[in-house]
Amino acid sequence: MARARPPSLGLRIVALALALGACAPMEDAVDALGLLRDLQAGAAGPAEASGRHVVTWTHRGEVLAADLYRPRAPRAALVLMPGLGRAGRRDARVVDFARALSRAQFAVMVPDVPNFQAQRVSADDGELVADAVRDLLARPEGKGPVGIAGVSYAVGPAVLAALAPDLAPRIDVIVAIGGYYDTTSVVTFFTTGFFREEATAPWRRGVPNAYGKWVFVLANAERLDDARDRAALAAMARRKLDDLDADIADLTARLGPEGQAVVDLLANRDPDRVPGLIAALPRAVQADLAGLNLAGRDLGVLRADFILIHGRDDVIIPYTETTSLARALPSAQARVALLDSLAHADLGPGGLADGVRLWHAAYVLMQARR
Repeated sequence: MARARPPSLGLRIVALALALGACAPMEDAVDALGLLRDLQAGAAGPAEASGRHVVTWTHRGEVLAADLYRPRAPRAALVLMPGLGRAGRRDARVVDFARALSRAQFAVMVPDVPNFQAQRVSADDGELVADAVRDLLARPEGKGPVGIAGVSYAVGPAVLAALAPDLAPRIDVIVAIGGYYDTTSVVTFFTTGFFREEATAPWRRGVPNAYGKWVFVLANAERLDDARDRAALAAMARRKLDDLDADIADLTARLGPEGQAVVDLLANRDPDRVPGLIAALPRAVQADLAGLNLAGRDLGVLRADFILIHGRDDVIIPYTETTSLARALPSAQARVALLDSLAHADLGPGGLADGVRLWHAAYVLMQARR
């Protein structure tokens, strides 16, 4: 979760939020406001009610660390999965979010995921998240309502984890911030800038952040069979992630057919060509994209309530991915908050409407404690 600096709510938002909550449990309405207040305070907020403990968990025989934030009297528990970022569970923004949730009486487990910190993705990431949830369920903190919160890329693996037959009946809430639904649509956006509400709608043009395409290259370079292409693409991505204006002509000249297929996709500007260019990628890359795709999966088996938050100004993953995910869910289970000032997952100053939408999302999350 990005450093939570929600819009200044002010007395008008406080009064309006309390009025909206008057017909529902007042405690949840007030606690939702408290969560937004703590998010706004960030690192300056009180930490005494949210002690952080390092615990271990296991995925496929590998022992990994996690931070477990334990409130004095937890009423529910969440696994919080950060997106792709080198700081991982100790990113200051993640810590602020976990502490704020803990002060709202959620026990919060933030797993250490080396793969995410290296900005690599895999079709197996859903099973990794599932193992983290299973670990939480086995702890005393996991005996009540349990949920998953995912940020950015982690939203997909979080939903895939919730689809596991043993977890689907146990997950009560999923919070998705700046997430995706269709991997082809995401690739289309970060390579061409085009997006649309649904498959039959006309294309719309945005301005994607070029950073996303190089994260994709770095995440998939190791999937190539050709060692020279793997090395060249990885070096290309690292150079660009350090400096988006860096020259990579020397590395491009070394590429064989596999690496060239990746570069052809990145250079394309026609959204209608993207499916064909994806089909020309190395099979391992195609397999990961298919394995991480939520489109076409039966999400109706999930019993969890979904709190879906996305910024209309997102330049990494377009907000239409969240609205597509909402359409794929039973309507009674999806609560969508589209914000005008969120960027990708980094809240900034916003207006009254954003404040009320955030309060309502927080209110639904408070209800999940029951």
